[in-house]
Amino acid sequence: MNNQSPAASQTRAFATVFLIEMWERFGYYGMAALLVLFMIDKVGFPDDYANLTWGAFSALVFSAPSIGGWIGDKVLGARRTMTFGAIVLSLGYFMLALPYDALGFMYASLGVIVVGNGLFKSNAANLVRRIYEGDDARIDSAFTIYYMAVNIGSTFSMLATPWIKDHWGWHAAFAVCCGGMVLGIVNFALMRRTLAHVGSAPDDQPIRWGRFLAVVAGGIALAAATVFILQHQAVARACVWAAALGILAIFGYMLVRCDRSERAGLLAALILTLQVILFFVFYQQMSTSLTLFALRNVDPAFSIAGAQLFTWSAAQFQALNPIWIMILSPLLAVAYAGLARRGRDVSVAAKYALGFVVVAVGFFVFGVSGRYAVEGRVSSWFMVAGYGLYSLGELLVSGLGLAMIARYVPARMSGFMMGAYFVATGVSQYLGTVVANFARVPPGHLDPMQSLPLYTHLFVSLGWLATGGAVIALVLLPLLGRLSRAHHRAARAGTSADAAQMQPVSAS
Repeated sequence: MNNQSPAASQTRAFATVFLIEMWERFGYYGMAALLVLFMIDKVGFPDDYANLTWGAFSALVFSAPSIGGWIGDKVLGARRTMTFGAIVLSLGYFMLALPYDALGFMYASLGVIVVGNGLFKSNAANLVRRIYEGDDARIDSAFTIYYMAVNIGSTFSMLATPWIKDHWGWHAAFAVCCGGMVLGIVNFALMRRTLAHVGSAPDDQPIRWGRFLAVVAGGIALAAATVFILQHQAVARACVWAAALGILAIFGYMLVRCDRSERAGLLAALILTLQVILFFVFYQQMSTSLTLFALRNVDPAFSIAGAQLFTWSAAQFQALNPIWIMILSPLLAVAYAGLARRGRDVSVAAKYALGFVVVAVGFFVFGVSGRYAVEGRVSSWFMVAGYGLYSLGELLVSGLGLAMIARYVPARMSGFMMGAYFVATGVSQYLGTVVANFARVPPGHLDPMQSLPLYTHLFVSLGWLATGGAVIALVLLPLLGRLSRAHHRAARAGTSADAAQMQPVSAS
């Protein structure tokens, strides 16, 4: 007999998903911190080709969950698919850890990681959505704390893997990513009973091995397609534009097929998803232009009042993002819960608008830093400040992206629509690397005085782009307010109708 209160059961189930997400992100971001630098330093790619290869890979990584969400909803079950994805991810990191530097093998390793992330990502988020289903106020807080899991894992890995690379080499650092993922799988196996009541319909049925083998075959095909796409940039560009059209087609199909009462929520989700696409153009700078800027134009010495505390490795600056998010996440979660208790819940659309304002200020800080450079290098404090503002904006936009889908999309569509959301972020990941290449440094020209104006001009331009995004978000606030109110009226009406149908009919 289960004597747990509903709240305690929710908390334990959430903790299980939180922890495996934390370890999964440990592995992914530890690899992400190094991969562009690995391709430039070890493989010999020029800046622009390394950026675009990373962009194509990350676009596939973020798009693949659109398939994984459907597999979790309809084929294997969300819990099983998430677990299978974690195992495949550990295999991909293990392949990168092997001391074999053939270009084709690197591409194959990345293909395996794409498959694993596709199976894992949307199903982990969908389990959180199901844990807090029907509780809008707690969904926002839960996804904000869930987003912190990403940043706990990524903080430690982004600090550790560059240091390990500097002391023991690239492959030892990738081995740490694999070890983190294996720890996450072991921990999930020990805690899996807390999720016994949470999942999609196939989770409650015996596994169908024919379907499982079909998923394996599909995964092998996707990995092979990834290798081909990464080797052919023209194909990568075509896939990105096809995916962008696919997003619009998916939303269009859902708007046509949904009930009239669901239309306002889906339309709000479409508008907010388009804003997320713009945000991830800024997000992609972390692994590309900001890291290369740190490598070439940021003073690695970190000092307070003239006393040097430590020296940064270029890739470690990326850890500032998750560090700031860990500081800010609980503060925002408490603020959201407090506003909800007072009946002053701030709309997702308003949070998005504020997020773009903060992102704009953050990139202006990066851009202005060049005015205070000494011999082409700026103080690392500009990175601390810029990342702090950027990270707050990220929490307000990307941190609530999944909560937005959970809030506005009907439960029967949630896995599929979360997948569509990830495709949208994948498209913008590639677009972000195209933008980063506006600051590419020609091979052989590595003088800090030459590269500094390229990067600072890009960052100021991105600040103005984010300002435009904020203006558009503010203009759309009234429309999104009307759509949100219509969605909530329809939801309340549906709840009342369901309750009425459950009332017993009195005998006449």
